[in-house]
Amino acid sequence: VFFYLSLFIFFSILILKHFAVPLPTWIYSYVNDFLCMPVVLTICIKTVHFIKTNYSIRLPLSLVVTLTSFYAIYFEYYMPLVEPRYTADMLDVVMYFAGAGIFYVLQFRK
Repeated sequence: VFFYLSLFIFFSILILKHFAVPLPTWIYSYVNDFLCMPVVLTICIKTVHFIKTNYSIRLPLSLVVTLTSFYAIYFEYYMPLVEPRYTADMLDVVMYFAGAGIFYVLQFRK
């Protein structure tokens, strides 16, 4: 449910931004960063479930932290160096890790 809600919010924000609908800056700046890791990690775990046909597998904290760190370094350090439309923002990093934390906790709920 959280995955589908996250996708809905993510695409809604993209559509609203495309049509220049005025929303608070923090929504355009941080909500999709918060939702990014739960969406990416859910796709990862569902892929593992499909390949292994074992739905009890969970992503370990080390993998969640590693993948989130990769995203943070790539999008908040590397991309601003090579692409002018990207800007580095430490609060984005906080949002990536907050979203990853929510995913990590929710993956154990059934």
